[in-house]
Amino acid sequence: MDFARKVREEVKGGIAGPNRTCEYYPCHFEGQDCTFCFCPLYPCMDTELGKMVIGRKGDPVWSCMECHFTHRGEVATDLKARLEHEPMVPASPERNHEILAEMSKNHRKRARSIMVLGATSGAGKSLITTALCRIFSDRGLKVAPFKSQNMSLNSCVTRAGEEIARAQELQARAARAEPSALMNPILLKPKGNATSQVIVDGRPYADLDVSTYYDEFVQNEGMRAVRDAYDELARDNDVIVIEGAGSPAEINLGAKDISNMVTAEIADAQCILVVNMEWGGAFAYACGTIMLLPEEQRKRICGIVFNNLQGSADGLRAGIIKLERLVKIPVLGIVPHLNLTLPTEDSMHMMAICPDQGAVRVGMIRLPHVSNFTDLEALAIEPGTEVVLVSEPSQLSQVDALVIPGTKNTMEDLEWLRASGLFDGIRAMRGKVPIIGICGGYQMLGREVIDETGVEGGVPKVLEGLGLLDVVTRFSAYEKRTVQVDGTLLSTGEEIRGYEIHMGRTEGTMRALLSLREGGIEHNEGAVSEDGMVIGTYVHGIFDLPPVRKKLLSLARKEWHRGAAEVAYQEVVEKSIDQLAAGVARSLDLKSLIEHAEGT
Repeated sequence: MDFARKVREEVKGGIAGPNRTCEYYPCHFEGQDCTFCFCPLYPCMDTELGKMVIGRKGDPVWSCMECHFTHRGEVATDLKARLEHEPMVPASPERNHEILAEMSKNHRKRARSIMVLGATSGAGKSLITTALCRIFSDRGLKVAPFKSQNMSLNSCVTRAGEEIARAQELQARAARAEPSALMNPILLKPKGNATSQVIVDGRPYADLDVSTYYDEFVQNEGMRAVRDAYDELARDNDVIVIEGAGSPAEINLGAKDISNMVTAEIADAQCILVVNMEWGGAFAYACGTIMLLPEEQRKRICGIVFNNLQGSADGLRAGIIKLERLVKIPVLGIVPHLNLTLPTEDSMHMMAICPDQGAVRVGMIRLPHVSNFTDLEALAIEPGTEVVLVSEPSQLSQVDALVIPGTKNTMEDLEWLRASGLFDGIRAMRGKVPIIGICGGYQMLGREVIDETGVEGGVPKVLEGLGLLDVVTRFSAYEKRTVQVDGTLLSTGEEIRGYEIHMGRTEGTMRALLSLREGGIEHNEGAVSEDGMVIGTYVHGIFDLPPVRKKLLSLARKEWHRGAAEVAYQEVVEKSIDQLAAGVARSLDLKSLIEHAEGT
């Protein structure tokens, strides 16, 4: 069958969307649209999409092996509609160039980028990035978030089983995009002693200390991971909203700071600088950050955003005028403090919540290496429910339920529990209040935790657990289970969903908590004590749907009202994303950013 005839058949019919039954799938990228298996624009001779290579016979041929353009769903749909009106399948590069030019008016061959930097950690970069992702998506653009390196103990699992920071998952949702490790190619999970577990492309890479990470990894594997991930996203989107980390003016790191200006240069991105007004000294933070940057990097900053203002902005005008004259960069606006229900970026900003009189109080043990504490944020949508942080034994008597959350270092945090007195205090709570352990907390609830090869801390050891569940956990290999799960709560048959991220394997013969579906096979998960008051599970996000929230709160207080919030936590988050985007859009002069994103 000749090429032209094959293309004609594809234009008339063909497969819309991914053809996963094809032995060559994915020949371009995961999720590609296979409407055009044989590209109707071949050879387009567009160097943004392909290049000339030497073929097997020694002759130069046009290669579009790395092209994403005609396999993006929205592009394939548009191209098919255009070609249906062509008198014949185009065969000349000249006509192909004309069609490409027409297509490029609505679809970018390569994404434009805007980068959100912060004068400090906690400036609000994550929220502004989230807002911009939704704002650009609302304008009909295909958007993706990107953070080259994130240090966070709050992570989640993509559909492909990749581990990424929770913040990038939220931003992907704001962009209406499928979360991917491409959006967060490097994730650092601190383990203590200046060492972090390094996640690369969504998979565990190694535990590295600070010097090894910056002197060796960043300059080699790290740089490759960032460049490759960004390039992949850029070929598949109209706009990429990039989030920096910490401050771009970390002059002690210089060229090793892969998360800020190095990424801006890779993406050739314009940048905005976000400053948190709440901390005071906002003008100094803005000016100092900009002045510490080399001239070439300073030129990339196209605007300043003051964030999280409580009160009136009337008194800031004179300062803004002076700042703009000094740094020669415009202030794009002032974003007020917004009360929203969104996942928290990291534990440094966790605050104990003072409970209302008569509220059901859920205590969360504040472990030194606490991770995925966002599991408890879903409880905040329940009326009459408050979460309090517990860091000493005297606070245990003030709670109606207790949660031991996940941890990046089960062994060290279990030893900390004993040293702090919380170990015996939690044991004494047995039978008085419901106790739930999630992930590392589940491991601690068992009889023993056995680290056979020193996976957790470098030294093999065996520790006594709390002994509230008849299970034993073993760490035997540097392997991590990362998977999305769904299933049912065995006691009621109600639906649950979440994800698992853990090393170690927990085994026992106790009654299970959940029935999970995975790859068409059902299996039981978790453990429940005979009286139902002690529960362990590896499933993060277990409170996102109502069933387990209701179970915990009804165990905490028998007379707990039945007016529970019959709503998924993610629905509440989705509304908050819209509110965030609207609040940021009202507060900023987005004209220049939108012009940059749309290329107008």
